[in-house]
Amino acid sequence: MKDFIIPWDDTDYGTPRQSGEPVTLTIDGTEITVPAGTSVMRAAMEAGLKIPKLCATDSVEAFGSCRLCVVEIEGRNGTPASCTTPVGEGMVVRTQSQKVQKIRRGVMELYISDHPLDCLTCSANGDCELQDMAGMVGLRDVRYETGRNHFEAGDDWRAVDESNPYFSYDPSKCIVCSRCVRACEEVQGTFALTIEGRGFDSRVSAGTTLDDFLSSDCVSCGACVQACPTATLQEKSVRDLGTPTRSVITTCAYCGVGCSFKAELNGDQLVRMVPHKDGRANRGHSCVKGRFAYGYAEHQDRILMPMVRENITDPWREVSWEEALGFAAKRLRAAQETHGRDSIGVITSSRCTNEETYLVQKLARAVFGNNNTDTCARVCHSPTGYGLGQTFGTSAGTQDFDSVEHSDVVVVIGANPTDAHPVFASRLKKRLREGAKLIVLDPRRIDILESVHIGERHHLELRPGTNVAVLTAMAHVIVTEGLADDAFIAARCAPDDAEGYGTFVSDPRHSPEATEIYTGVPAQTLRQAARAFATGGNGAIYYGLGVTEHSQGSTTVMAIANLAMLTGNIGRPGVGVNPLRGQNNVQGACDMGSFPHELPGYRHVKNPEVRKVYEDLWGVTISAEPGLRIPNMLDAAVAGDFKGLYVQGEDILQSDPDTHHVAAGLAAMECVIVHDLFLNETSNYAHVFLPGSSFLEKDGTFTNAERRINRVRTVMAPKAGMADWEVTQALANAMGAGWSYSHPSEIMDEIAATTPSFAGVSYEVLDQKNSVQWPCNDMAPEGTPLMHIAGFVRGQGRFMITEYIATDEKTGPRFPLLLTTGRILSQYNVGAQTRRTANTVWHDEDVLEIHPHDAEQRGIADGTLVKLASRSGEISLRASVTDRVAPGVVYTTFHHPDTQANVVTTDYSDWATNCPEYKVTAVQVSLSNGPTDWQDSYRAHSTRARRIVRAAE
Repeated sequence: MKDFIIPWDDTDYGTPRQSGEPVTLTIDGTEITVPAGTSVMRAAMEAGLKIPKLCATDSVEAFGSCRLCVVEIEGRNGTPASCTTPVGEGMVVRTQSQKVQKIRRGVMELYISDHPLDCLTCSANGDCELQDMAGMVGLRDVRYETGRNHFEAGDDWRAVDESNPYFSYDPSKCIVCSRCVRACEEVQGTFALTIEGRGFDSRVSAGTTLDDFLSSDCVSCGACVQACPTATLQEKSVRDLGTPTRSVITTCAYCGVGCSFKAELNGDQLVRMVPHKDGRANRGHSCVKGRFAYGYAEHQDRILMPMVRENITDPWREVSWEEALGFAAKRLRAAQETHGRDSIGVITSSRCTNEETYLVQKLARAVFGNNNTDTCARVCHSPTGYGLGQTFGTSAGTQDFDSVEHSDVVVVIGANPTDAHPVFASRLKKRLREGAKLIVLDPRRIDILESVHIGERHHLELRPGTNVAVLTAMAHVIVTEGLADDAFIAARCAPDDAEGYGTFVSDPRHSPEATEIYTGVPAQTLRQAARAFATGGNGAIYYGLGVTEHSQGSTTVMAIANLAMLTGNIGRPGVGVNPLRGQNNVQGACDMGSFPHELPGYRHVKNPEVRKVYEDLWGVTISAEPGLRIPNMLDAAVAGDFKGLYVQGEDILQSDPDTHHVAAGLAAMECVIVHDLFLNETSNYAHVFLPGSSFLEKDGTFTNAERRINRVRTVMAPKAGMADWEVTQALANAMGAGWSYSHPSEIMDEIAATTPSFAGVSYEVLDQKNSVQWPCNDMAPEGTPLMHIAGFVRGQGRFMITEYIATDEKTGPRFPLLLTTGRILSQYNVGAQTRRTANTVWHDEDVLEIHPHDAEQRGIADGTLVKLASRSGEISLRASVTDRVAPGVVYTTFHHPDTQANVVTTDYSDWATNCPEYKVTAVQVSLSNGPTDWQDSYRAHSTRARRIVRAAE
């Protein structure tokens, strides 16, 4: 299948690439030099000489079972498999002798004799390797008479497993090549599949004999489907829509891994998403969301017409784009005229492209005339920006994802990679299976701790809210036991700060024994983990929202940076401090100047030289005063001072803390504009709805968690008639701006011209290089995979004092438990996308995880409806009794609006950035007989708020 957008090599070379010393050999008269360790098959393929294969593919290690790839090698007896035979210096290979051709045809005859010959009606017709290989070896006839075979062997063998919503398993077409099993083991690391039985009775099995693909451990990543050379494992979309005929390379719009995909189409109809093997972030792998959960883009709930209403109690009225934009512009200007220039603002989206986000913050600064711009990073990774900025001098992770392949000990803190960043988790699990040590700091037992075939692991099951104390105690062990990298500290870090920090952490009050009483982590466990990190070789730290969403989120980020500097784990492969960003473009939204105090490239608005760059270009005056953050906007709205808000692609009513306060703030505004795909919870309080575009309708760039700038390409035309950047430009022009961008590439050119870290970025560069990591400029024209190699961005690394200060949120007799929140694999963020796909088969409601001890005390059984109450509010949801959480801790997700989990969370936040403290809420759990009064009233309000008067009516 030809890629009509980018002519990157999509050849399957049969076995993985190697990186040894050069070896020269001759294959069919052609001399070729390849790295030592390369298979004969791959060497031949790289020379343009194709060898037939079935069990071999370059995404997994060679297996050598199909015997279709046999060759002759001078000086050796027999016909070895080319996939498992490494090259040798001076080796002479023949791949097309009469002997090997005869063997191959005989082998293929055996395969075909036990395979249904329904090629014309098979869903893999035209996309079947068995079919292709039969032609390649010249098979024209099968000599064997019909006998016992699998496709006529009875119901047990012919029964197709349709349990998975996205793909089917047809055992009658299985050739037992084991590619699916090996992909599940080597690529995904789940080990859900196996070959059961022997001889004729061999077959692929998903779990026990009672399991099907849905009930098994299969995580529906699609690796097995992609590896299957026949229609045994097949996407149902291909069966229903036909074999795709063209493809477009684009980037996934779910988590911060930033996987590259081939969107494969028939005409303009999307058939399937196939992970792109040249994707630098995913290396040809995917998860259930990116691979299969794209159907929301064509869901019936999509709003495709602009809508307005005078009051939030009125029904929506469909109008033209011109009327909607004019209505919005008039209301925004009226608010400013009455309440002042600073009475309106914007919220940018981490689901939108860099170009779209850049325009939204420009709308605030150049058109509204203020710095009232914020983004969802406020409620997730704003402490990353502050903490890493203070210690290293830049707000981003230090490594690329490939770096994990060189790690010897990995710390995972406040993150659940298998659920929230599954493709990276697969790469991490592979490294753990190769011998790297694992240290997890989490109040909950996450899945990666239970991964099979991994060795030394430490689980520091800390009490929620005590991250700083635990990390400082680890530093105490390293310093007092003489395990610090003194040479690195002397060469790379500010001496006064290093000395002061050393004195601080050496204090006995920071010892594991002293902190155990309030962290809950046994002193010996903590000491063992600290020693493992300090002495284990290359140490890498990966962290998530369990670090940042605390009242001491920024302090925790600084503590992590301290730990990396203390042990010299910065500036080379296999080490570093790596925030696992939650959304697809949360890094890019921050890069583009979405924060109220920073212009693009993390440059403070108080800096006159930076303001002048934009003032000269835009022809406006930019305020030197930082604008309002999201919490400040809502506070000001409740106070009557903030009246207008343009929200692009975010649902702050569901995602932000203290739902009551968010609702009150939105209800107090005179003009709320929601620009999104669906009527979401925030739109219940909106006056204007502007239809948005899904990632399949976008043209632009995303920046992932490793600072990688990836192209997003248009797979289908915007269904509402306008791309998101065009909508923002039209709103700006309705307010008199006079913008004239004609393509997103022009926006990127403006970004590059004004932002030093993006100076070398253009669509031409991205198309040529596939992707680059910023900084990309004259000093780093190829981009920067690893940061802080010779020195820190700020010069010398800065150790920060990390005093532990307990959160003001306290447990007590009324609220004795601590609630922490997170995500689950099949759902994403507020669920607006994934809830409109078949992913709901795995997770159709939020549940509350509670320890058996706490459940027994309250008479709670698994599946019981319970009330979850805090000082802020109460909700009802079902209980899941499990020992994944510790006694005294409960856990839930926030994917479903019916739950409204953030009714319970408080308005406590990080001291430096106002990032909400989602992870520590004092609660009580009791039996319930139904939804709470809030849930009932909210559902009624939501139903009223979503009435639509259609234009035709």
